[in-house]
Amino acid sequence: MGKSQETSFKKEREKKKKLKKDAKAKRKEERKMNSDGSAESFTYVDKFGNFSDTPPPPAEKMKAEDIDVSTPKKEDRATVKELETERTGVVTFYNDAKGYGFIKDKSTQESVFVHVNNTTEPITEGNMVTFEVEKGHKGPTAVKVTVKR
Repeated sequence: MGKSQETSFKKEREKKKKLKKDAKAKRKEERKMNSDGSAESFTYVDKFGNFSDTPPPPAEKMKAEDIDVSTPKKEDRATVKELETERTGVVTFYNDAKGYGFIKDKSTQESVFVHVNNTTEPITEGNMVTFEVEKGHKGPTAVKVTVKR
């Protein structure tokens, strides 16, 4: 008959698996014995962002709806700025040959496209300008651009 298919390597591997399984079961039993009766431990955060093991008083509990997880959307911030009709900014780039450039809005730090047709007087890079913003094909566009003196 044939020789047994079980080799010494297989036997050693099975022994190691059994030892690991026994050690894991032993650790699990130790955790059960050392636990203070509660199934899980919680960490609470107070309104100042400090961690504690005790729950906050009922009056101070926050609702999930009150928590703002992300920064406000750009549109939400822009609604306040849209009420202002005239803005100020600096011309960061302007190409005289092609007749277009970009203005960096002083209050929002937003880059706004400007075309020569929307200027009331010639502009150059570095000029401080006042302008109004309209929605263009590819984003905000500056109109009624004048050099601030």
